[in-house]
Amino acid sequence: MGLLTNLNTDDNRAILGWSLYDWANSAFATTIMAGFFPVFFKNFWSLGADPVVSTARLGTANAVASIIVALCAPLLGAIADSGGTRKKFLMLFAATGVVMTAGLFLVAQGGWALAAALYVVACIGFSGANIFYDALLTVVAGKKKMDVVSALGFSLGYLGGGILFAVNVWMTLQPAWFGFADAAQAVRFSFLSVALWWSLFSIPVFLFVKEPVNMSRRGSDHVIKDGYLQLAQTFQEIRRLKMVFLFLAAYWLYIDGVDTIIRMAIDYGLSIGLNRDDLIVALLITQFVGFPCAIAFGYLGRMIGARRAIFIAIAIYLFVTVYAAFMTSKVEFYVMAIVIGLAQGGIQALSRSLYANMIPPQKSAQFFGFYNMLGKFAAVIGPLMISAVGLWVKHAGYGSQIASRVGILSISILFVAGGILLYFVDES
Repeated sequence: MGLLTNLNTDDNRAILGWSLYDWANSAFATTIMAGFFPVFFKNFWSLGADPVVSTARLGTANAVASIIVALCAPLLGAIADSGGTRKKFLMLFAATGVVMTAGLFLVAQGGWALAAALYVVACIGFSGANIFYDALLTVVAGKKKMDVVSALGFSLGYLGGGILFAVNVWMTLQPAWFGFADAAQAVRFSFLSVALWWSLFSIPVFLFVKEPVNMSRRGSDHVIKDGYLQLAQTFQEIRRLKMVFLFLAAYWLYIDGVDTIIRMAIDYGLSIGLNRDDLIVALLITQFVGFPCAIAFGYLGRMIGARRAIFIAIAIYLFVTVYAAFMTSKVEFYVMAIVIGLAQGGIQALSRSLYANMIPPQKSAQFFGFYNMLGKFAAVIGPLMISAVGLWVKHAGYGSQIASRVGILSISILFVAGGILLYFVDES
C-alpha cells in the first residue's frame, strides 16, 4: 500500500455522515428483512404452502444471498483498498439494493420464486455495501472513539429503521387513511418507501466522508490484479495474526445466531401460531429499545472493554434462544423483543469496533472483507440449521410447532461455541 492521507478522522461532520448511512440502510434490515418480507413471503407470495416449507424457502433464500456475498467479500475489499474506491463500491452495492427492493412492489400474489430472487439480490446489495461502510469506520474514527462511533451508527440505525417501520406498520393497520385498498397494497408500497429512504439518507456519507487518497494508486487496469494480490497477502496476514484469526472464528459462530434471529424471528412467531400484527409490534419494540441500548453498550465497552461487553450480549442471546423455544403467548414474545433490543445493537457495534482496533487501518476494506465473509457464511449456517432441523423433526412425526421450536433452540449451540472461542481472544 502506498501512503494514505486521512482527511477526516474524528471530524464530527464525517462521523455524522458515516453514521447516517446506518439510518438509511436499516430501513431495509427492519422493514424488509426482519418485518414485512417474512410475513408477506409466507402469507402472500407462498400462500397455501405448509409453514415449514415456506420457512425452508425463506431460509434457503437468505443462505444463497449470504453465500454469494461471502465468496465475493474478501476480493471486493482487496480491490477497494487497492484502488482507493471504497465509497464507489458502497454506492454501487447500495444502488443495487435500492433497485431490487423497489422491484418487490411489482411481484404478484403467489410469485414466491420471483420475490425470493429479488430479495436475494437486494440482500447482496445490502450486505456488499456494508463491507465498504464498515471499512470507512477506520477513516472517520480514531482508536479511542471507535466503540462509541460504531455504537452511534447502530443506534441511529435502530432509530431511523424504527421510525420508517412504524409509519409502514401504521399504513398496514389503517390502509384507507393512506389511500390504499387493503393492507396488502400498503405492504407492497412500503417496499418503495424503503428504497426511497435508503437512497435519500445515503447521500451524507458520500458528501461528508473524504476517503483517504492512495498516493501510489495505479491505473484502473491494474486494480483487479492488485486486488487479487492483496487478497492473498491479507489472508497470509490473518493467519499470522493469531488474535485476529481467533476473533474471526468466534465472531463467525456467535454472529450467526444474531443474524438468524433477525431474519427468522417473525417467521418463527408465525409458525408457532402467533398473530402477525402482534409480531410486528414486537419488532417495533426491539427497534426502539435497541436505540438507547446500542449507545449504552458503546460506553459499556469503553468502560469494561469491548470483549467483556460482548460476553454479556452473548449471554443475553443464549437466554433468548432457550426462552423462545418454550414461549406460547404474545406477551412472552414482547418480553423476548425487549431482551433482544437490549443486546442486538451492542453485540454488532462492539464486534465491529473490537475488530477495527485489531487490524491495520490502511487495509481496513480488505480485513473487513474477511470479517463480512465470515458473518455471511455464519448466516448460511443459521437459517439452514433451522430449516434442516425443523424438517427433520417434522418428518420424524412431530407437528409443525414442535419442529419450529426445536429448530430455534438449535441456534443456542452457536452462541455457546462462539463465547468459548472469544474467551481466548486478547483485545489488548
